[in-house]
Amino acid sequence: MKKIFFLLPVLFLTGCEDILKEAPKAVAVETFYNTAGEVETAVNAVYAPLRNSASGLGGEYAAQLEAYTDYSYGRPGSSYAILSDFQGLNSTNITRVSGMWTQLYLSIRNANLVIQKAPAGTKISKADVDKYVAEAKFLRALAYFHLVRNWGAVPLRTEANLNEPNIKRTAEAQIFDQIIADLKVAEEGLLDKPAQSGRPSKWAAKTLLADVYFYQNKYAEAASKADEVIKSGKFSLVPVTVANDFEKVFGPTVISSSEEIFYLKFTRLAGQGMYFAMFAHHPGSKLHGAGGFYGHSSDSKGNSVIAAWDEKDLRKSYNWYSWNIGLGDFSLLNKKFSDPLAPGQDAAGNDLPLYRYADVLLLFAEASNRAGNGPTAAGLDALNQVHRRAYGKSATAVSEVDFKLSDFNTNTFNDLVLKERGYETQYEAKRWLDLKRLGKEKVKQIIKNAVGKDVADKHFLWPIPVGELNYNTALDPKADQNPGY
Repeated sequence: MKKIFFLLPVLFLTGCEDILKEAPKAVAVETFYNTAGEVETAVNAVYAPLRNSASGLGGEYAAQLEAYTDYSYGRPGSSYAILSDFQGLNSTNITRVSGMWTQLYLSIRNANLVIQKAPAGTKISKADVDKYVAEAKFLRALAYFHLVRNWGAVPLRTEANLNEPNIKRTAEAQIFDQIIADLKVAEEGLLDKPAQSGRPSKWAAKTLLADVYFYQNKYAEAASKADEVIKSGKFSLVPVTVANDFEKVFGPTVISSSEEIFYLKFTRLAGQGMYFAMFAHHPGSKLHGAGGFYGHSSDSKGNSVIAAWDEKDLRKSYNWYSWNIGLGDFSLLNKKFSDPLAPGQDAAGNDLPLYRYADVLLLFAEASNRAGNGPTAAGLDALNQVHRRAYGKSATAVSEVDFKLSDFNTNTFNDLVLKERGYETQYEAKRWLDLKRLGKEKVKQIIKNAVGKDVADKHFLWPIPVGELNYNTALDPKADQNPGY
């Protein structure tokens, strides 16, 4: 049985057979953060909202983002269909993203408690304090990174204003400054290799920091951080020779792999599995034990991304399967996250790969190209590693499928890496945010070319939740709402 750690608000559980069952206890904050065990329990509570089966990153959040891609659509007739029109959110989806806002801020609040209280612990070593505060700051940075990319300026809540409910929207630049400050603490304070799978290492902090710089168009800094991870020698792409070998990367029984940098870990237990996997499948396919919502689909003929994709690329046949959902024989559903033995809708054993080694290689390839005003040999090799693996070749050996440096300039290489990333990360809830960093006009061009839709300006930011506007008196319900809502 899959042995991973998974998290509940107050308990840290390991495996499937040896679950600790203990009734929650009422604790006073001033007496709780004194031992390493107590602080670790508090850190575990930071993960729980991120893993929330409905509104967490591995649930409706991922499903929301996957409806905004150039390679798939929200299923016609479903509540996700309107999202693929790129005209903003309707009332159903406004309610959904409000739940995501709540979970992200709950995670931040729990991280703030650790950051504030742990240093005052009376029976915990400084080394343990530093380790757990670094972990809390990594998770706080991760939550804010998702908030700022989807909502723009948001209230900046830290340990310094923990008890203040009324906080103004903070400029995006200041949010990014806080994220970077937290990650610099995290890369210094986190372990080289965490004690348990699913906790961040210093390399996870460097990877997230590289991604933050990348999103800000700070390409030299992004390339430098990604290069540190590459040169560490601690990660490698999982070998693939046939399409089904990708199960060693994404399958429900995988404990960890050589390309895992930071994943949200799930297991086959009700409320502890990846809910997002339900959105991919049709019940008749039997690829999910609880059926499936088939909330997203593509088209092997009508979608230009899929139609142009080389059939010899093993990622294509691994990612997609043909299934008529009432739209004709060319309909496709995504099978990257499949678990035929999942015992419930929120119980798939697949993990959500927030960051894996392929992400770092592709980020480095593009960032080094942009920073140096042209592709570099190291950047090309990073891209070729991912491309070779996609064709069943050894990632580290020269191959006939390699791209050649002389064939590209700065712009064509950027486009090539963007296309390759689009193939590599399908159904990982990464594509929309990857496109957004390029600016509105580039996004509009890509979506128009791929699916023939015009992207409305209001679609680029989600609305600030009504609850936040109603109860946070530092906000003006009209002036502080995002455009178009």
